[in-house]
Amino acid sequence: MLIHYMLPSLPVGVIYFLLNVPVFIFGWMYVGRRFFFYSIAGMLIYSIAVFIPIPEFAIEDPLLNALAAGIIVGVGGGLLLRSLGSAGGMDILAIIIKKKYSIRIGSTSLGFNVLLMLTAISRLPLEMILYTLIYIYVSTHFVNLVVTGLSMRKSVMIISDRWEEISAEIMNKMRRGVTVIHGHGGYTKKGQNILYSVIPFQELARFKDLIRKVDPKAFVVITETLEVMGHRIGNQPHW
Repeated sequence: MLIHYMLPSLPVGVIYFLLNVPVFIFGWMYVGRRFFFYSIAGMLIYSIAVFIPIPEFAIEDPLLNALAAGIIVGVGGGLLLRSLGSAGGMDILAIIIKKKYSIRIGSTSLGFNVLLMLTAISRLPLEMILYTLIYIYVSTHFVNLVVTGLSMRKSVMIISDRWEEISAEIMNKMRRGVTVIHGHGGYTKKGQNILYSVIPFQELARFKDLIRKVDPKAFVVITETLEVMGHRIGNQPHW
């Protein structure tokens, strides 16, 4: 968009296509062939779509426009990334950085765009830059939410004298794996088995009800997870 402001004769779709050539080379080298071809399809669709007239939203407030655009673009970008491809551009670089350094995709995009906006201060009105930063923040938040947040996992630790029954219920009724960790009480010095499991967020209420029915006195600790890798329970797209 910044190049388009500087050279209005160049359409945004053409600029986007040309800038993607070196980026796609990195995608082929560091991510994989499937991702490369899926992203080519996404980029072509995106480049064509910017030429298609769309109805305008009847929103006059620039702040509300920035919020609405951020939500729409963030959800759309997140769905693209969950499809194991991308629309090209910064998405490809963000995925490469995520695979190498485990930095969230939205965070990389946010950092890059903030730097880009700082370089545009001399060419664009300050109000436009601030509204753009709001849009960028909202869109990157929704990208992170769609890519990982909607498939959030919870890790659960359970201490109970009836650990065998609870373990059997989790495996038979919840169809989730359980790891038994051997420990002992710091005060009582009594040996105790601790159950550890990872479950989708959507199953958490049912999981707690199951534990309460077996042992209402069970000690349960539930924590957030940033990422989970592994068969069936993993929540990261495999680009």
